[in-house]
Amino acid sequence: MLQPKILAVIPARGGSKGVPRKNIRPVCGKPLIGYTIETALEASENLHSVIVSTDDPETAEIAEQFGAEVPFLRPKHLADDHTPTVPVLQHAVKFVEDRDDIKIDWALLLQPTDPFRLPQDIRATIDIALTEECDSVISVKQVFSTHPILMKKINEGKLEPFCIPEKEGTRRQDYDPPAYMRNGAIYLTRRDVLMNDNSIWGETICPYIMPEERSVGVDSEMDMKLVEILMAEKLEKKEKPE
Repeated sequence: MLQPKILAVIPARGGSKGVPRKNIRPVCGKPLIGYTIETALEASENLHSVIVSTDDPETAEIAEQFGAEVPFLRPKHLADDHTPTVPVLQHAVKFVEDRDDIKIDWALLLQPTDPFRLPQDIRATIDIALTEECDSVISVKQVFSTHPILMKKINEGKLEPFCIPEKEGTRRQDYDPPAYMRNGAIYLTRRDVLMNDNSIWGETICPYIMPEERSVGVDSEMDMKLVEILMAEKLEKKEKPE
């Protein structure tokens, strides 16, 4: 069986209103995007190539220093605040297919704002995609504080369950059924679903469950502070002798 061609794409626009220049902001002495690039390259035995799609020359230079390919600067019409991810991935896939005269089988989206994913997370996601019938594999984490059982609505001034009744005294470990949410770390999509259906999810989605400690991403300045603290702890543990 031929090895499927999987293109890893790390989208890293230069502009960001919520957290300015977040993709290249230093986290424990390393640009945030560097963690994602290093992780992808560690799992590169399964990948055709690892590219960064950016419109920003500084981000491109940093990405290349960490070993990623930056084969183009993203066109301006794909780099504004309202550009969805689908056309950015489609542009990257088409560019690599034309450049290398191949057809990609799967597109792997790795957001640079999620620095805690591990190479084994990427490998496990690919294993699921190649063994299950699905359009995509998306990483998720189990949730407790935002479980639907805790959600309420106000009806005529009275508090009522939004969708699942909550029995008083229910422990969080007893929430049923378990609930999961996308953690933003990994999206693996069939090429034809992305290119022909204009979708990253598709119709049939398989989950890859990640633990909470590897599901922390950056969407705000507060997230950035949290990531800095958690990364410092992680690196300190790594440096301590067994």
